[in-house]
Amino acid sequence: MKICVHGAGAWGTAVAVNAAARHEVTLWARDSAQADAISAARENTRYLPGLALPASLAVRAGDIRQAQAGADLVIVATPMAALREQLIALRGTTAAPVAWLCKGVEPALDTSPHSFGLLAHEIWAQVAPDLRAGVLSGPSFAQEVAEGRPTALVAASPHAAVRDALVDAFHGPALRVYANDDIVGVEVGGAVKNVLAIATGLCDGLALGLNARAALITRGLAEMTRFGLALGARAETFMGLSGLGDLVLTSTGDLSRNRKVGLLLAQGQTLAQAVASLGHVAEGVYCARTVVQRARGLGLEMPIAEGVVALLDGRVSPKDAVAALTGRDPVPESVQPGAAAANPRHFP
Repeated sequence: MKICVHGAGAWGTAVAVNAAARHEVTLWARDSAQADAISAARENTRYLPGLALPASLAVRAGDIRQAQAGADLVIVATPMAALREQLIALRGTTAAPVAWLCKGVEPALDTSPHSFGLLAHEIWAQVAPDLRAGVLSGPSFAQEVAEGRPTALVAASPHAAVRDALVDAFHGPALRVYANDDIVGVEVGGAVKNVLAIATGLCDGLALGLNARAALITRGLAEMTRFGLALGARAETFMGLSGLGDLVLTSTGDLSRNRKVGLLLAQGQTLAQAVASLGHVAEGVYCARTVVQRARGLGLEMPIAEGVVALLDGRVSPKDAVAALTGRDPVPESVQPGAAAANPRHFP
């Protein structure tokens, strides 16, 4: 199989390294200087230092159409903010299946009160509906995938050909890939878990204990599920890799950038200081406000996400954000599944 990976950040490099053991892979960088540096060092010193790239992995810049000529699969490994541009560029230039790796919500394109950002599959439907496309998601840190450590991902698309191509490209001894046609649920999980991980980092940074962490993750899963059901996802998706799995990893793993933001805010750093110290994008910072805005438009309550937004905006202190959550009135933990589907605002 011939694969072209757009984007030479941590994730693009990791999946390219993983696939290069079995396939012909080209890693395309927007910046020619970056491509030259990676080629010369055989290492992505900025994003995955210390990891030697396989000799078979080609690294290119320049005309993307040349890099992806004859590709059987195109992977878009850019941050969410660049996905629209990438999908527009792919229109009419490839007949191959396309999959993106980003997890989050696009910023709103204008500042009107009723404007909101889109999930990746909604951007795809808007700008490039003729592409056969989907997402590769799930609980995974780029460093561990690049190192060949055991990982499980989910390939989600309404097109069986896209799901099959992703399984053929990446499923192997150390990386299991499960297919799922619920692209809405998979993308909601991938986006909302970043916001919830900031809250969990805050909890850990304030040394509130393991009980508090478990409660926050569990109630966060309820918020994620509520939001997903309202957008047309299936409830069972949130008990899978892209829901519970990714939420647990991102909320507890030391490699999580979003969790790190919460830890640093709890230590008294400003948001600008916390983000600047990462060196990578923390998608939860950029999509939290849009998730809350959309939830309000749907008539949903997402108190943890709302607390994160208030914290990021500087309207509350870390301790006050926690106090606002613990001081909420009691509610039932769950309802019958049928009632949840009919009225997701009250689930659970």
